[in-house]
Amino acid sequence: MRNTFKNLVILGSTGSIGESALRVVAAFPDRFRIIGLTAQCRMERLLEQARLFSVERVAVADPESARRARQLAPAGLTVLSGPEGLEELAAQESADIVLVAVVGMAGLSPVLAALHRGTDVALATKEVLVAAGQKVMAASRAAGARILPVDSEHSAIFQCLNGQSADCVRRLILTASGGPFAHNPHLDLEKVTVVEALKHPRWNMGRKVTVDSATMMNKGLEIIEAHWLFGVPLERIEVVVHPESIVHSMIEFQDRNVLAQLSVSDMRFAIQLALTWPERLDGGLPALDLARLGTLHFAAPDEARFPCLALARAAARAGGTMPAILNAANEVAVHEFLNNKLSFPGIWRTVEQVLGRHTAQADPDLPDILAADQWARKETGRLIREQ
Repeated sequence: MRNTFKNLVILGSTGSIGESALRVVAAFPDRFRIIGLTAQCRMERLLEQARLFSVERVAVADPESARRARQLAPAGLTVLSGPEGLEELAAQESADIVLVAVVGMAGLSPVLAALHRGTDVALATKEVLVAAGQKVMAASRAAGARILPVDSEHSAIFQCLNGQSADCVRRLILTASGGPFAHNPHLDLEKVTVVEALKHPRWNMGRKVTVDSATMMNKGLEIIEAHWLFGVPLERIEVVVHPESIVHSMIEFQDRNVLAQLSVSDMRFAIQLALTWPERLDGGLPALDLARLGTLHFAAPDEARFPCLALARAAARAGGTMPAILNAANEVAVHEFLNNKLSFPGIWRTVEQVLGRHTAQADPDLPDILAADQWARKETGRLIREQ
């Protein structure tokens, strides 16, 4: 048993992924030392986490919440604030790996900060690669830092690929639970409520990600993410609905052999693999009993009912700034749906409108991507207000 610690930073430690990551860390007290935690605004929980794991530096993105955290912080705990605080923790020279689980584009700058420092990134924030995949992967290659996927689907592909070239791949097959609605073809989606959309049948996720699962936009974003992570052309990445969420994704190789990764539906599997890689350790996670499970089911997604898949593919094919537009428009539309200001199908209708009003800028640099993101947010808000 080795005694060296991995110094770990968790960005977004109070969310569902962050909490699961802390459970993984707790299972390996001789393997990890947490040197930074961050939250958007849940500063009470953040301070409690810092106490439990003897963390000396935290960051709170919301300035007012950061001010309150400083007032309540015990002696010896440094509280940073704002996006700059997240970047500072991500770029610590002593960090061995940074787990990025913040929501949306807020994760982009910290990811780049860590990669530029040469630090490995365990990535749970798919929007980072959706909006700026070319820039992020270039930074990873330039610094020799790894991006280890934390999404269960991409973790599965990572494991099945096992270091082989994308040239060996005939198809990547991403599995989708289908969310709460894919298995009810007679449901009137126009009448879907927020409460219904948040009833995911398998996973415990944040509100935004859960709605993305219900619209299947999450799978569209994952297609783009897989394209950048594994260098596989978009036309060779497919989606299949798998309600049991036991097979987390598959690869069909050029010789028509198919490899799949299976486990119980628990995000700790992908998190633990990313944090402990290249080792595989016993973290006390639940075993898979296939005999008890009995059967597994697969079906093609109904893209007519769930057009977000087609919208994501179209944005990815257009390239340039278009995926950033897709991501930003979706974030705003989901936020408005959660606030009962937009219908469930209004999410993809609004996204489609915004995409139609943008001309993709080829080979954008980072300021171009951020400008496109801001334009899409404003345009989406304007369209929704005018409805």
